[in-house]
Amino acid sequence: MLKLIGFDGDDTLWHSEGYYREASARFLAILGRYVDVGAAGVQAGMLATERRNLKLFGYGAKGMTLSMVETAIAMTDGRISANDIHQLVEAGKTILQHPVELLPGVREAIAAVAERHAVVLITKGDLFHQEKKVVQSGLAGLFRRIEIVSEKDTASYRRVLAEFALEPAHFAMVGNSLRSDIEPVIRLGGWGVHMPYHVTWEHEMEHNLGEADAPRMLTVDTPAAIPAAIAQLAARAGR
Repeated sequence: MLKLIGFDGDDTLWHSEGYYREASARFLAILGRYVDVGAAGVQAGMLATERRNLKLFGYGAKGMTLSMVETAIAMTDGRISANDIHQLVEAGKTILQHPVELLPGVREAIAAVAERHAVVLITKGDLFHQEKKVVQSGLAGLFRRIEIVSEKDTASYRRVLAEFALEPAHFAMVGNSLRSDIEPVIRLGGWGVHMPYHVTWEHEMEHNLGEADAPRMLTVDTPAAIPAAIAQLAARAGR
């Protein structure tokens, strides 16, 4: 049966991607003063820059901000003004300063799952920003442990499970990203509850899950459905 349930943070417990989308819209508006953003492939260029910089800056608003500046300089052949670069930096700061808004019913869902299983928060991104969001969320006391990792891959999940002395078959992960929250856990032999968010960063849309993985995961629409999904997976795990 399941003994440990992991929860993702961004766009699973609290809203996040919308703030990145707002910063991206400001970025496109500023670049639009210099180039035709559609014809110049600004969005594709920005995504390529972000992906290239992940190994240097990691995930989060700071990496996005530096990538916006780098992309803006490249796309305008250095013509972008210092004032507009400053505006890009300010756009990045708004992501770091946004209030933490929980998804409706998420606190109750975690509490319900915690009545039957140990629960842990496993989130990725900038350490300072993630710590701030965890504190402001008011959810920290519900979790047995809080893990902030630089990447969510099989190695990271394996390390967390080893610290709990737990086999993957006794672990399920709840999250909005198939790439980061579900696929690595299933590859290890664990279970997943996918709760899609209404917008998702393109990088997180890429995964290699298929029909063969379907028995090890469930998809829910709202936090209220998470406890029942965990109970269903626990029944499967106990067969």
